[in-house]
Amino acid sequence: MEKYLTPTDYIDSDHPAVIAFARQNCESAEPQIEKAVHLYYAVRDGIRYNPYSLDPSKAAMKASAILNKGNGYCVAKAVVLAACARSQQIPARLGFADVKNHLNTKRLKKLMGTDIFVYHGYTELFLNNTWVKATPAFNLELCQNFNVRPLEFDGTKDSIFHPFDKSGNLHMEYVKEHGTFSDLPWDRILAESMACYPLYFEDLERRSKDFSAEALEEN
Repeated sequence: MEKYLTPTDYIDSDHPAVIAFARQNCESAEPQIEKAVHLYYAVRDGIRYNPYSLDPSKAAMKASAILNKGNGYCVAKAVVLAACARSQQIPARLGFADVKNHLNTKRLKKLMGTDIFVYHGYTELFLNNTWVKATPAFNLELCQNFNVRPLEFDGTKDSIFHPFDKSGNLHMEYVKEHGTFSDLPWDRILAESMACYPLYFEDLERRSKDFSAEALEEN
C-alpha cells in the first residue's frame, strides 16, 4: 500500500494547502470511513466542476494548485480527493474510463465535437480492506441545475455516475475502462484529449467560465 500513501508531484498530499483542507473537513471524524466520507463531500461541493478548466500545464494539475483555483474538471477533482485521503493516511489511487456523458451543454458539446469524454477520472479509496470507487466530480448546485441526482458516498459502496437522471433520461454510459494508477498519467491523458478535442484547445482564453450557469439556462 505504500505507493498509494506516498506524495507525488501531482498528488502532493504533503503540501500545506492539501493538509489544511483535509484537516479542516474531517477534523471531527474518527474512523477512516468517516474521514473519507467527509473528504468526499468537501471535494464534491467545495471544488466546483468546470469542464472548461482543462489546462495543459503539469503545474495546474497538482492537487494544491486545483485547491487554490477552487474549480476543476473530473480528473482534477479526483486528484484532490486522492491527495486529501493520502494526507489522512487513507490509501488512494486514480481510476479512469471513457464515458458517454449526456450531462452536457450545447456550447461544450460543440467545442468538443462529441459527447464522449476520454479518461473521465474518479478516485478509489482503500477502506475496510477493499477498494471503493468515489466520484466527486459534479457538485450539488450543478446537479440541481441539470436535474440529476447528486452522487452520494458512504464509504462502503462504489459511487459512480448513474446511467439515468431523475426523469429517466440517459445520463452517463461507461464505454471503456483504463484501469487504476498510483499517480496521474497526465502525459497520456493530455495527448488523448488533444487528439480527440482539437477545437477545445485552440483558444483557451475564450472558453466559458461558468458551466453551471449554462446548465441552468438550458434546463
